[in-house]
Amino acid sequence: MVNNATSHNNERSPLDLFAIADPPAHTDAEHPPDGGYGWICLIACFNINCFTWGVVASYGVFLGYYLESLIYPGATDIDFAFIGGLNFSMAMLVSPIVTVTTRRYGIHVPMLMGIMFQTAGFVAASFATLIWHLYLTQGILVGFGVGFTYIPSLAILSQWFSSRRSLANGISAAGSGVGGIVFSLAVRAAINNISLAWSLRMTGLVSGFMNAMATIAIRSRNHVVQPTQHPFDTVLLRRYDVVLVLAWAFVSMLGYITLLFSMSDFARSIGLDDFQAASVTAFLNLGTAVGRPFIGVVSDHCGRIETSGFITLLCAISVFAIWLPATSYGVTVFFAIINGAMLGVFWVTIGPICTEIVGLKELPSMLSISWLVIVLPTAFSEVIALKLRRPNSQHEFLLAQIFAGMAYLAASVISLELWRVHQRSRMEHNPTHRGAT
Repeated sequence: MVNNATSHNNERSPLDLFAIADPPAHTDAEHPPDGGYGWICLIACFNINCFTWGVVASYGVFLGYYLESLIYPGATDIDFAFIGGLNFSMAMLVSPIVTVTTRRYGIHVPMLMGIMFQTAGFVAASFATLIWHLYLTQGILVGFGVGFTYIPSLAILSQWFSSRRSLANGISAAGSGVGGIVFSLAVRAAINNISLAWSLRMTGLVSGFMNAMATIAIRSRNHVVQPTQHPFDTVLLRRYDVVLVLAWAFVSMLGYITLLFSMSDFARSIGLDDFQAASVTAFLNLGTAVGRPFIGVVSDHCGRIETSGFITLLCAISVFAIWLPATSYGVTVFFAIINGAMLGVFWVTIGPICTEIVGLKELPSMLSISWLVIVLPTAFSEVIALKLRRPNSQHEFLLAQIFAGMAYLAASVISLELWRVHQRSRMEHNPTHRGAT
């Protein structure tokens, strides 16, 4: 097994006894092998996205059921919105702890901890009878699980790929779309045909087993790259380009969470039935599965920062041009597919963009700050969206739709400024350079 130690610790991970022989290491940290064992890591990362964020993406189906069933005494719409937001915000909030744990023990220990948290969260949620039970289990505990499993894996592909870095990250990120499709349909079917409790248990057990298989297979190149892995590197925050990346992340997440969790409930607001509402969420994830690899290919050829900004702008345009006037199942599905292909541009490009801004050595430290920055928008976006709803009106989600569209529009402006700053910096370092990123 590859030694996951950093410059702070040269010990092997305690899980080395499960490992196969080491894949050959590359001698240059800044020039990854662009493949090799990286393809196995890509499959593992795809699987992790599928059974962490893909599972979380199906919360829109749970949310719709919770809102209509009223099975938890005293629970409000805001309670259920917070629980979905906690999946994301808690996953991001634990990033400093995960970063330190990874630096000390390698990537496998925190990932196995995450698997245990996520599985326990879903299983325990199946026994919840009060809303605070759901907060602790399907909200906080599942969020911890996603964070501990996903965060150590994100920097891995940038260590293995160079010219195909964005493509690799795009294929990996598409896993969340595939998982979202499967779990959106499976959860609704399980709730209708078995029970809510068993749908939660099966979600936890299946995702736990699949994430364990991926964790056994994945390898880092930390022994070559020697990343700094600071949980909160304040030196990076003194850089204007870093602040712009973080601002883009914060603002774009306001739109992303709103869209991800609102589509199923929006479908019901325009008169669609339960099956159609669940299908809308599934189509959104279908768009994610198809679109993210495409974003990766485009960004590898046209520039990571340029592509992220342009796709962010397209998200805003699609909200105002398609979602705002949508009143039928067909138009809603069309929007879900089109926007699903674009709305998660952050997850496809954040690793490559951060690598381009700060380099591989500082990448884990930069990502750790990025995760902390998006804690608030991921926690409160859906709460804001539900507060903006106008029940019993002709356009119940109008204000929430405008909120999501404006968030993406503002994020695209920030991306434009990031591109300008980055281009100027490159010109200063290499005046003869005129090409794309």
